[in-house]
Amino acid sequence: MQHRIIVLGAGYTGAIAAGRLAKRLHRDDAAITLVNAEPDFVERVRMHQLAVGQDLKPRPFSEMFAGTGVELRLAKVTGVDVGRRTVAVADENGGAAELEYDTLVYALGSRWDDHGVPGTAEHAYEIASRPGALRLRARLAGLDAGQPVVVVGGGLTGLEAATEIAEARPDLAVALVARDGLGDWLSDKGRRHLRKVCGKLGITVHEHTTVTGVEADRVTTADGRTVPAAVTVWTTGFAVHPIARATSLEVTGTGQIVVDATMRSVSHPGVYAIGDAAMAMGPGGKPLRMSCASGTPAAWQAADAIAARLTGGKLPNVPIRYFNQCISLGRREGLIQYVTADDRAVNAALTGRLAAVYKELVCKGAVWGVANPTLGLPARRRRVVQETAQTDPAVQAAA
Repeated sequence: MQHRIIVLGAGYTGAIAAGRLAKRLHRDDAAITLVNAEPDFVERVRMHQLAVGQDLKPRPFSEMFAGTGVELRLAKVTGVDVGRRTVAVADENGGAAELEYDTLVYALGSRWDDHGVPGTAEHAYEIASRPGALRLRARLAGLDAGQPVVVVGGGLTGLEAATEIAEARPDLAVALVARDGLGDWLSDKGRRHLRKVCGKLGITVHEHTTVTGVEADRVTTADGRTVPAAVTVWTTGFAVHPIARATSLEVTGTGQIVVDATMRSVSHPGVYAIGDAAMAMGPGGKPLRMSCASGTPAAWQAADAIAARLTGGKLPNVPIRYFNQCISLGRREGLIQYVTADDRAVNAALTGRLAAVYKELVCKGAVWGVANPTLGLPARRRRVVQETAQTDPAVQAAA
């Protein structure tokens, strides 16, 4: 009898985990189903490029997983019952179904977070999703020269959005609103380069500024000022998918599933969580941040741990750590900030055109890893799942 593995979400982490599991486990022993609402992979790290009119290469899952044994189920996840070990889904035509699992990999990720700021949901644009980026693309294309665009949020997404828009549309008046100092987490070299690029692109930066309201033609700030905005782009962070919070899984106040070092739920051993949906601890006892840099190794860790527990193999023991933060500043400039294992900036930083090339290689490498999830991995020998279930109480409970 096959062990039923369901992976929810086919972003970077879910797609990588499904492909890696397909390589680690023999298809006679394990049935792997990948549930996703869209038929194509979305390069989320390139949504700012899509928003300014650049076209991205289509990457259909039907081609990516051809011959791997992974079954793609095109559907929206509507609920998870961890007690009954079932997932409720709805297909594009509204048809409902219930899928049973023995092991669940929860990788539903995150979406934009408006933080409840008045007017944001009605008037702001987001680039955390492909529909959001395409909506912004259409709006930017209709703007006349000289109209103001305000990007709210001084993190990595905000920096990439503001610089990409300013480079692609130098005729627009682009402003960036940052709650703290511009790039204040970067090294001195990194901050200097960031300010240089923003100045060269003509971006007006409002530092130490909190937006308290969004209207159709402006944003208001905590100190009573108004900043004109024909378009407001909201990039102040991400909120996780709400489904986990509605289950009996142990979650944080933000709705992230609490996991151990192998990405397994601390409350339900048959569930693994990866990517933005998981609360995993990294070096120094600090939570891993929502990022591709965290999600990819977490996906490897989860897939290898599942395979090890099902085949009687050795559990992975590879600490997840950081090496750098890669920031594109348009197509011709970039910033690679090297960091400690726990994500604190060090003095070393790569800037300019070389950094832009570096970032592009990182993005291409990330999508290559998704598109080729089973390459470069040694095949695990076939084992009967039930043998492990008899000796591992946690797996037995999950199964």
